[in-house]
Amino acid sequence: MEEYTGFAAVYDRFMDDTPYDVWCENIMRELCAYGIKDGLVLELGCGTGCMTELLAQRGYDMIGVDLSDEMLNIAISKREQSGHDILYLNQDMRAFELYGTVRAVVSVCDSMNYLLEEEDLLSCFRLVNNYLDPGGIFMFDFNTKYKYETIGDATIAENREECSFIWENFYDSRHCINEYDLTIFVRNEAVSETGQELFLRFSEEHFQRGYTLDEMKRLLKESKLEFVKAYDADTLLEVTDTSERIYCIAKENGK
Repeated sequence: MEEYTGFAAVYDRFMDDTPYDVWCENIMRELCAYGIKDGLVLELGCGTGCMTELLAQRGYDMIGVDLSDEMLNIAISKREQSGHDILYLNQDMRAFELYGTVRAVVSVCDSMNYLLEEEDLLSCFRLVNNYLDPGGIFMFDFNTKYKYETIGDATIAENREECSFIWENFYDSRHCINEYDLTIFVRNEAVSETGQELFLRFSEEHFQRGYTLDEMKRLLKESKLEFVKAYDADTLLEVTDTSERIYCIAKENGK
């Protein structure tokens, strides 16, 4: 089953408490520390374009890549409203193609966890290295095995006036695969003949893999990227055994 189809329409509503502005400021601090204050920047797994728009607003020439048509349609609608000159590409992170190199590549909100095999990550990382300017920076986050182990098997639900969802979570500790089955209800503008409200129902299955920092370091090295540093994405401090999300920064290291 495809991911981010029906969910795309309500994704931003359920993610309205996501601190995109805080994340953007952190990304900018890191990029500026390496002298990247403008120029071309690629966002992998850009989704509905929340971060892409923020970085474009701050002066970067943005390219967004995502596999979901539905998510990109929403991103394109935002671009029409903002007027930002953003190029969106409907491509797979494991096989994306650009017209030339970029100064930096960023990826947030656990997009890398959707790559379920190490070979998938290697394919992505090798392309990142290939499309980065000499010495260019790659910054991404990922959810750790510890986070998925902590969530485990659980059911999460959220009910709002216009939409609601049920999230059934399952974690396969043997293969480090986290599955969550989403059932989404969205209020329809039409009403039934009896005057009752009608809701549209969507179902999706999502699969993510948990990784450790050591695994990421090894895969970055195998892809010829140079690992620079990592830190806890929630505290911005050193990575610990209980870090749930980690920022990694790597650098282009020759083609």
